[in-house]
Amino acid sequence: MKPSLKILLYALASSIMGVCWYPAQAQTDADAIMMAKRNFCVGAVYGYSSWDHYWEGTLKRNNENLGTVSTQSVAVMGNYGISSKLNILFGIPYIQTKASAGTLHGLKGMQDLSLWVKYMPVETDLGAGTLSLYGVGGISFPVSNYVVDFLPLSLGLGSTNLTLRAIADYQVGDFFATASGSYVVRSNTTIDRSSYYTTEMHYTNKVSMPNATQYNVRLGYRTERMIAEAMLSNWTTQGGFDITRNNMPFPSNRMNMTNAGLALKYNVKAVDGLALIANTSYTLAGRNVGQATSFNGGVFYILAFHATKKDSNKPAQN
Repeated sequence: MKPSLKILLYALASSIMGVCWYPAQAQTDADAIMMAKRNFCVGAVYGYSSWDHYWEGTLKRNNENLGTVSTQSVAVMGNYGISSKLNILFGIPYIQTKASAGTLHGLKGMQDLSLWVKYMPVETDLGAGTLSLYGVGGISFPVSNYVVDFLPLSLGLGSTNLTLRAIADYQVGDFFATASGSYVVRSNTTIDRSSYYTTEMHYTNKVSMPNATQYNVRLGYRTERMIAEAMLSNWTTQGGFDITRNNMPFPSNRMNMTNAGLALKYNVKAVDGLALIANTSYTLAGRNVGQATSFNGGVFYILAFHATKKDSNKPAQN
């Protein structure tokens, strides 16, 4: 599955100064692949992300008190096919953060559980290819009491997120293009202090989180055996404020980023149902986020709860 199962399941663009969780490659919440009926795909993904420069508002800089900030993650994720047109997906990561310089100690622990429902109402021939349309709904929420107000070394932002996503996929022969758009509604998060300052003073431990949009475009080659694709994605918060000069980030900062990446999935011929995935991404531009380089690799296996094990990289599996 893929850093689109954001980890799947992004774990929802939980991107905090480079503490980003990118799902790995297989059937995910943001691609045009469906799991066959009564098949369960489950696996694990290891991820590594690091940055030594970040955007403080629009100013790109480094920080000798942080050095290189790195994040390692191990995520378990899965996808079950209720039918070839309706899938349920989940993902949950264990994360560890670290700064190579200064006195700040990294954190480690479970982050957010992500749950998704993915539905394909339309699959039709159009011109020389096949057009498929998808609707996706998801929720993510913390599963541990991690510290939110410790960016950029926090494990996550601590909010509950509701996501609605529309996906369109067009495939001609073995080549495809996929585009998706998402809107993310985020709940308030709670910090361990009774007051804080953003652009004004707040006498509460509740922080109002800005909602966000995400757009993703994929171009690539897709067969029964392999997927190879290039991706471009954008995450933009609908509000928030910039990090003030030489200050720590804050959960409700404006956090925008544009990432480019490459991803590969390969179904192993010698072992029916076994798939290997790998991907990498780089932050091209951002605001109040780290300019991160990320790598992910994982292994997935399909369990068939009927006589035939069926895993296809085609948009639909009837």
